[in-house]
Amino acid sequence: MRMEHTNNTMSRPLLFMALLSIVVATTHARGHHKGAHGRHMTAQNVTYDGKSMFINGRRELLFSGSIHYPRSTQDMWPVLLDNARRGGINVIQTYVFWNAHEPQQGQFNFAGNYDLVKFIKLVQEHGMFVTLRVGPFIQAEWNHGGLPYWLREVPGIIFRSDNEPYKQHMQAFVTKIVQMMKDEKLFAPQGGPIILAQIENEYNHIQLAYEEKGDSYVQWSANMAVALNVGVPWVMCKQRDAPDPVINACNGRHCGDTFSGPNKPYKPSIWTENWTAQYRVHGDPPSQRSAEDIAFSVARFFSKGGNLVNYYMYHGGTNFGRTSSAFTTTRYYDEAPLDEYGLQREPKWSHLRDVHKAVLLCRKAILGGDTNVEKLNEFHEIRTFEKLGTNMCAAFITNNHTIDAATINFRGTNYFLPPHSISVLPDCKTVVYNTQSIVSQHNSRNYERSPIANNFQWEMFIEAIPTTKKMDTYQKLPAELYSLLKDTTDYAWYTTSFELSPQDLPTKPGVIPVLRIMSLGHSMVAFVNGDLVGTAHGTHEEKSFEFQRPVAFKVGTNYISILASTVGLPDSGAYMEHRYAGPKSISILDLNTGTIDISNNMWGHRVGLKGEGMKVFSEEGSLKAKWMPLAPVPRPLTWYRTRFATPEGTGPVAVRMTGMGKGLIWVNGQSIGRHWMTFLSPLGTPTQSEFHIPRAFLNPQDNLLVIFEEEAMNPGQVEVLNVNRDTICSFIAENEPANVNSWVSRRGNFHPIVSNIGPQAALECNPGKKITAVEFASFGNPSGYCGDYVLGSCNVAATKQIVEQQCLGKETCTVALDRAVLNQNGADPCPEILVKTLAIQARCY
Repeated sequence: MRMEHTNNTMSRPLLFMALLSIVVATTHARGHHKGAHGRHMTAQNVTYDGKSMFINGRRELLFSGSIHYPRSTQDMWPVLLDNARRGGINVIQTYVFWNAHEPQQGQFNFAGNYDLVKFIKLVQEHGMFVTLRVGPFIQAEWNHGGLPYWLREVPGIIFRSDNEPYKQHMQAFVTKIVQMMKDEKLFAPQGGPIILAQIENEYNHIQLAYEEKGDSYVQWSANMAVALNVGVPWVMCKQRDAPDPVINACNGRHCGDTFSGPNKPYKPSIWTENWTAQYRVHGDPPSQRSAEDIAFSVARFFSKGGNLVNYYMYHGGTNFGRTSSAFTTTRYYDEAPLDEYGLQREPKWSHLRDVHKAVLLCRKAILGGDTNVEKLNEFHEIRTFEKLGTNMCAAFITNNHTIDAATINFRGTNYFLPPHSISVLPDCKTVVYNTQSIVSQHNSRNYERSPIANNFQWEMFIEAIPTTKKMDTYQKLPAELYSLLKDTTDYAWYTTSFELSPQDLPTKPGVIPVLRIMSLGHSMVAFVNGDLVGTAHGTHEEKSFEFQRPVAFKVGTNYISILASTVGLPDSGAYMEHRYAGPKSISILDLNTGTIDISNNMWGHRVGLKGEGMKVFSEEGSLKAKWMPLAPVPRPLTWYRTRFATPEGTGPVAVRMTGMGKGLIWVNGQSIGRHWMTFLSPLGTPTQSEFHIPRAFLNPQDNLLVIFEEEAMNPGQVEVLNVNRDTICSFIAENEPANVNSWVSRRGNFHPIVSNIGPQAALECNPGKKITAVEFASFGNPSGYCGDYVLGSCNVAATKQIVEQQCLGKETCTVALDRAVLNQNGADPCPEILVKTLAIQARCY
């Protein structure tokens, strides 16, 4: 970790930042916004030194969250941003998605969910700053890492290298985005919210692969970005050798301990990606990262001089349509503080809100005090920020042992710390927060079948299986799949035919010829003479696969038809322009005449499906198809359609794809993504079963649902669901600290603002809802989790009645852990339980 800097002067970095900063003559740091969100965030002078960033000459602590505008809809943006702001976020980070904005060379799209300018202006209206990750390579588990497919076809191009064709197109796009931001006055020196910009992304991963061309590319990228004179600092994440004045930043889970620090002492410590969980690929089990571990990492980072931490992701979001990268699920980072639907995932959202508040209570000491580190042993240490002769003092006491709790003496007082935890003391005396002690609300997500949306009347339209006749193109060998599709669809047909004589076919009983297909990925469905032979696929780790099935070939002409498909393009690694997919070699084994290699047998090709070309997923296109009632036995490559009523309420909506296989889903012509229910995780379940239908995609009353299904599956179990987090809970022990909101620090004066400081259960429904039922309440030793609490051996009988008196009919309520009240001034029914816990589960409506 870098050395701590205690000097408040702005020395050497200002020599660099003079090139970047445009100081606008103004006396105010923040302008006022007349809307409901309070005020614009304007930062007309952004500089930095080794301790922190300065915004209008004032040192700031920055709490950032990644919210990607294309992974939600415009109507969701205000709610997402409001929830982020209430969660203590003061910076929103987003990538710029090149392939979404320039899908065809020279043809730009900034409309709808791709309206970058509107999104950034909304961030400012909600009182937050912006980090703009221009890239333009972004990775992000986004199709092709954000690079448009047409870039692959530029002659002589090598992505992300000191390569003239790539640099030319990269510079053109970066310049366009920067000029757009300038024209809209969105950079901080113009009064806009953008205080940081990023060029490239995690290049250290692949830099060695390009040798000296990688080194010179880093220099070129930095110089190109700085020369655009945006007036705010540029950053490069995971880039140890970021050229001055670009700031190198950390990505990871514990950058407080894994980051070696800025590569120059006059740069601040910035964490661009604190991973709140892990994105999922098909075949993965659920991803988890606890709120406690994230909170520990945040407190640790700021205690070691960190200045900005960004949660990747803060809102999970959805990879609508075909936007996910290879084998990545439609759902993205659902375990973020705001889940896929934008709902607050508790306790993650509120526990992180509270760590922000705890760190901010220490703000003056962190930014103005002298640092001291007292390392007690391998696991325990105390970090203080203090200015002698004043009351400025803050302390972070750390127990980094993952199993054992500890009692640590600090300035004559003993402080108990659970395992792997940090206690925050804004006055070097009072514990206002411990990262392992969750005193905030929990909740549980509910998927509830819509009473009015599931009266389905399914119809089907079967995709025809082509033969070699009337194909669009022919060539001797099977074409490479990426270059054939050009990222316009997931699907392409490969067909060929060959002759077999009676002498070719086996005569020995039990011997059947075998069709073998070696594929570079990603998946396929194979047919012989119009009959399904089987399916096969690769994985995220190994795209290539081998397909082998016995086939009853016939005497005469045999037709092989292969529907090959991609599941997103790659998004990472060196030489991405040289990745390939699709059938590579095809042969027939176990014939009397031996093995026949038919790879060079002349292959017909057709890009896309007939139903795609007809747009049967749209209202107008669906009228072109001949729909039929469902067949008793489902067939592969079938389109299904039905209509459904718009679900009641205003909350999120999802479709559960139980009983389906692999394919795509559309609602009212809008693609909500890929489903793949038959690719099971090690737990024996699909990686994703529910798929977000944004309310913006729905009509006022009647809606069209269309599914393309590759496998022989029937949609009889598909259902439309309402989604909520109306099950709210609290789980508080008597020895846990009070909520951090019990204290304030004004003008350096730290003091409590409540009369009785102590642990209490706090419950809060979403706006407009009230607590209608207390489903569980126990004071003693209950166990379990929100949605599934169980009584222990000790339970105070009156607990549920007391909680109902305090909470029923209210939007919010609190219940103090007061033994006298909970025991109703009677005898303790289980005095042997020295530290009791209060667990409550309530329902909002």
